[in-house]
Amino acid sequence: MGFDQYHEPADELSQETRTFARMITSLIEEAEAIGWYEQRMSLEKDKEAKAIMANAQKEEFKHFGMNLEFLLRRNKDWRTELHGILFTKGDIVKLAEKAEKKVD
Repeated sequence: MGFDQYHEPADELSQETRTFARMITSLIEEAEAIGWYEQRMSLEKDKEAKAIMANAQKEEFKHFGMNLEFLLRRNKDWRTELHGILFTKGDIVKLAEKAEKKVD
């Protein structure tokens, strides 16, 4: 079975780039799973089923966070920029614009 995570010939990409592509794909898949659980829980009437879905969604959040941290540890500019946006108070757009200037 083929994978569509590469836009260039895989055998020409470095191991580091292939790992990066895998982690980006994993991050996307975790984000999708979080969204799917959110939709399912919004419609689910059975409390026990909904609790199981909520528990599973929590796991997806954890996986998303681990993938993101892996990527940020390997890209100083991303880490610098997101450090200025995440877990801060204030206007998100203004914070992002200020953080972006730190890596220009």
